[in-house]
Amino acid sequence: MDPLKRPILLASNSPRRRDLLQDAGFTFRVEATDIDESFPDDMPPEDVAPWLAQRKASAAKSLIRGDEIVLAADSVVILGQTIFNKPADYDEAFSMIRALSGQQHRVITGVCLLNARKEVVLVGVTKVWFAEISDAEIDYYIQHFPPYDKAGSYGAQDWLGHCKITRLEGTFPNVMGLPVDLVHDALRHF
Repeated sequence: MDPLKRPILLASNSPRRRDLLQDAGFTFRVEATDIDESFPDDMPPEDVAPWLAQRKASAAKSLIRGDEIVLAADSVVILGQTIFNKPADYDEAFSMIRALSGQQHRVITGVCLLNARKEVVLVGVTKVWFAEISDAEIDYYIQHFPPYDKAGSYGAQDWLGHCKITRLEGTFPNVMGLPVDLVHDALRHF
């Protein structure tokens, strides 16, 4: 079946995930659920995003209409073995971006596709390299592009991504929050 014709229930409030699915031509509706996004302290950083995506998909399963497929996702930014989630405030955002400055980090997005009969978990990994970012540039970014709803305190689709990402290994949509290529392929075989 054509992946673009599969009815999707997007279990996410992320405007970036909506934009990515819409730009790619998918048929979907949005019905987000809130879950506790905490995870076990001893969980390997690489496992957090897919684990949270599964929890989000399970929470949305009762909202399925007809032959819809739930699509839930979660992204984490990992520097070394440290996960950078969404910042709580200006100081935390500033600290995260300063730590990422001049460094290579990974963005891991877990995706769970689920219906009444099947569940598939996908993992997108993109390595991202940042140029050096001055304190004044960090302040400018936080003031003009509030990063409080973004893992790692930045959006690849705005100023910091355009001006300070020097290299990517993986896909750009994954850094924005959804490995669209993996979703498209998985829906073909779902």
